[in-house]
Amino acid sequence: MSNYYISSTSIIDGNVTIGDNTKIWHFCHIQSGAVIGAGCSFGQNVNVSNNVRIGNGVKVQNNVSIYEGVELEDYVFCGPSMVFTNDLTPRARFPKGHAGYRKTLIKHDATLGANSTIVCGHTVGEYATVAAGAVVTKNVKAHALMAGVPAKQIGWVCECGQVLKEEREQGAIIYKCPDCGKEYELIDNSLKIRWGGVSQNSKIIQIAFASPNAIIDGRCAA
Repeated sequence: MSNYYISSTSIIDGNVTIGDNTKIWHFCHIQSGAVIGAGCSFGQNVNVSNNVRIGNGVKVQNNVSIYEGVELEDYVFCGPSMVFTNDLTPRARFPKGHAGYRKTLIKHDATLGANSTIVCGHTVGEYATVAAGAVVTKNVKAHALMAGVPAKQIGWVCECGQVLKEEREQGAIIYKCPDCGKEYELIDNSLKIRWGGVSQNSKIIQIAFASPNAIIDGRCAA
């Protein structure tokens, strides 16, 4: 028995793979050969074209078409009405077919804002954020914050999605998350985590190892 939800108004072609706990809402079309992971959510009026690969935990908001040649890794977020392409020089009179499609890769945990456009043939790095309305015309670094037309990097973002604050510490530039506390530094022009921060869950785990009956905020940590 299938363990996913498909609206009665949606169309699922043959030879489609859909993972457990995925939800496909109204007026979607999933085309032949598509592979969709577990725990995904597709809003109203989403089209997933032939042979597209989508990882686990992906969220696609309303009015998005994911064309052949696009791959979304785990936990990618696609905002409402954002746009993918797969042909740099399209002509109605001279269709190229599969051979003319340019590959686009959106790496895990990246966010593509509402009405943004990803011009085909590029990679958006893990944890990157593309601002609403931005047009990406080149590869995007991991953790980069991109905005504008064409999109340019205007900052860095944390794994949790917050914009990082640049600070100086003993002469070195570090980037701190005001939300989760993670710290990063630039190494070879790439952002690397420097300190993992402390979340409530990690506190519970640490104390649980020290004492099986520890209590935090009225809860037993064990």
